[in-house]
Amino acid sequence: MSNTPGTPRAVADAPASPLRYDPSVETPEADEAETSESILDSMRKIREKTFQDYGRAVRSVHAKSHGVLKGELEIPADLPPVLAQGLFARPGRYPAVLRFSTTPGDILDDTVSTPRGVAIKILNVRGDRLPGAEEETTQDFVLVNGPAFQSGAKAFAGNLKLLEKTTDTLDRTKKVLSTVSRGLEHLIEAFGGESAKLKALGGHPATHILGETFFSQAALRWGDHIAKVSVAPVSPELVALTGTTVSLDSPTALRDAVVDFFHRHGGVWEIRAQLCTDLETMPVEDASVLWPEDRSPYICVGRITVQPQDAWSDSKVAAIDEGLSFSPWHCLAAHRPLGVIMRLRRKAYEMSAQFRATHNGHPIREPKVSDTIPG
Repeated sequence: MSNTPGTPRAVADAPASPLRYDPSVETPEADEAETSESILDSMRKIREKTFQDYGRAVRSVHAKSHGVLKGELEIPADLPPVLAQGLFARPGRYPAVLRFSTTPGDILDDTVSTPRGVAIKILNVRGDRLPGAEEETTQDFVLVNGPAFQSGAKAFAGNLKLLEKTTDTLDRTKKVLSTVSRGLEHLIEAFGGESAKLKALGGHPATHILGETFFSQAALRWGDHIAKVSVAPVSPELVALTGTTVSLDSPTALRDAVVDFFHRHGGVWEIRAQLCTDLETMPVEDASVLWPEDRSPYICVGRITVQPQDAWSDSKVAAIDEGLSFSPWHCLAAHRPLGVIMRLRRKAYEMSAQFRATHNGHPIREPKVSDTIPG
């Protein structure tokens, strides 16, 4: 069995005794409010800078999308009780939308190579919600292509200050920085390491976004238990893209690659859950700790299927890219986000969506039925 993070195991390998969720697994730090204010301040400045540059409001993070898709989530009937929780408690099919993106808060040429992400919104989901969201019927998963968060919350606030300072840097300067950073990243990886900071600054390898495996990084409730979530390509045409490179020779190279793929193929991804079995080695509060898969492997809990389609059209961009916000806090109570990174995201994502809606004059709301999303 491969040691690649996120490699699935058979359902029979699911841990027999995962920890049960209890509110005590979250232990906020005394200065968390100050860290939150620092992050919110950086994100506000990024939004204001990009609005001044573009004349329209974009997301504070993951501003540039590379494909918007409609698909369907299928949940199987044979999940064991420890995995059949929340949305996955019973078999069924649900409409889904996917938004592929890269992480910066400004719209960069794809020649500046940064970490990749995918946000998934499952529609028509019924069940108990968090207070204040009782009328919503969606479940979001917000994922990036690394199994653990880049740092602790305080270090992240510091890194965000660095990104804030480079948000309005001249594009040519960023291209040079990206080229240098990729070279340094390849050197570091050759010696068995990696640098999250170099990747964030444009040193990410020029990989095909559709070949990536994506991770929640931070924990969430899995009904009676606690888990992290992964989404990985499994259809042959997608798997063939894993580890392949894309020529980042145009401003929209990644988008062009996604559009070209879905004109010719459909795709299938697995949603996988990694159950927490030990808070010492699998902490909830520190999302930078990689949960050991020999203690608890990722297990498939469902599949997302996307048929061939136009991955970039005016109608889909208006409905998905402009008209939706994605947040792990759009969720069932059974999938409540956990830990400091998730808590910090709640207000940050809400403020970003409010800023876009106010400045662009385009309403942002949670969809009620799937036919509000164009095909």
